[in-house]
Amino acid sequence: MVDLSTRYLGLTLESPLVCSSSPMMQELDNLKRMEDAGAAAVVLHSLFEEQIGLESHDLDHHLFHGAESYAEAVSYFPEMATYNLGPDAYLEHVRKAKDALRIPVIASLNGISTGGWIDWAKRIEAAGADALELNTYFIATDLEVSGAQLEEMYLELVRDVKASVKIPVAVKLSHFFSSIPNFCASLDDLGVDGLVLFNRFYQPDFDLDRLEVVPRLTLSSPQELLLRLHWVAILAGRIKADMAVTGGVHGATDVIKAMMAGAKVAMMTSALLEHGIDHLRTVRFELAQWLEAREYPSIALMQGSMSQRKVAEPAAFERANYMKVLRSGAWSRG
Repeated sequence: MVDLSTRYLGLTLESPLVCSSSPMMQELDNLKRMEDAGAAAVVLHSLFEEQIGLESHDLDHHLFHGAESYAEAVSYFPEMATYNLGPDAYLEHVRKAKDALRIPVIASLNGISTGGWIDWAKRIEAAGADALELNTYFIATDLEVSGAQLEEMYLELVRDVKASVKIPVAVKLSHFFSSIPNFCASLDDLGVDGLVLFNRFYQPDFDLDRLEVVPRLTLSSPQELLLRLHWVAILAGRIKADMAVTGGVHGATDVIKAMMAGAKVAMMTSALLEHGIDHLRTVRFELAQWLEAREYPSIALMQGSMSQRKVAEPAAFERANYMKVLRSGAWSRG
């Protein structure tokens, strides 16, 4: 019998299959179905800092700077009172999920500033969450905000939250950093328990008939996995924090690649939206089947087996790969 178990954020999971944060997590029935279908843990939908109602200087400056001159800027944000569960209802949802499920429940806070977040991190811990994921979704648009300043905002947030709770803390990052390894190492130095790579960048579109900027949700594709594999393979064995791959995980082969790169878990949402929650059963079955066919006794044995930690000069390795791709015959195909 193949051992699919893995360790993530100090938690022993039955498999590396984790359902990532999404609005699907607002329904308790969905969470139960995910557990029954083979999910080893669930990450609840995010509680947004805009919902908490922070009045910090950072939030005012970075989100609403210039709103007095451009009133429509405020309208970019949905009505937070009805956007999803409010703060108090979120805590109750955490409690109900913990009562209803056997698998770990990971709560999610979404934002970038500190302040009131510390109190809510404590409340989420008191509500029974097994771990906390900080979803730091912020795209710098201010010409005067440097990369170093933005990184310090992240580090301050993680430092404060990490110091305020005892449960494991993971950080979900975008790939918009000049030196991902250096920044991840800085987070690692703060004692963060996990890194989730990467947050997807939801890009708005233009409605040319109404002359408006409109939101657009595009489900992930397996092609997006390559970026995640790239960085997980570079970081594996070089940082202490556990790594999770999210974005582009649709089937068992995607999970296997994530494990071989060095991830501890593979998270999915788009595949469940596309194929239904029961798709988890198929992925789990095919994952076990693949390991058995190749005589892998456990997931742990393959984790990191294709990472770059045995390569003396990863940068040189990347350069060589770049040159090989440019010289390949694929460019001459019609």
